[in-house]
Amino acid sequence: MELYILGTRLFMIVETPLDFDWDTAMARLATLPRQAEWEDYMAEFQLVKQGLSSAEKWQLMERMFYLYE
Repeated sequence: MELYILGTRLFMIVETPLDFDWDTAMARLATLPRQAEWEDYMAEFQLVKQGLSSAEKWQLMERMFYLYE
């Protein structure tokens, strides 16, 4: 996982296996002991209300280009 910041915009890159289930992973994150604290901290940079879950803030994007080396 990588996080990038530019002003109030965050961009996250997550490398996963092909069979990765994003919804299941987000549901599991919501059960972790310090996740709410992390979400509230991230809310400061994302211009969203505190208390929102990862699934409500982080949205999947479709890759439109990738340059292979």
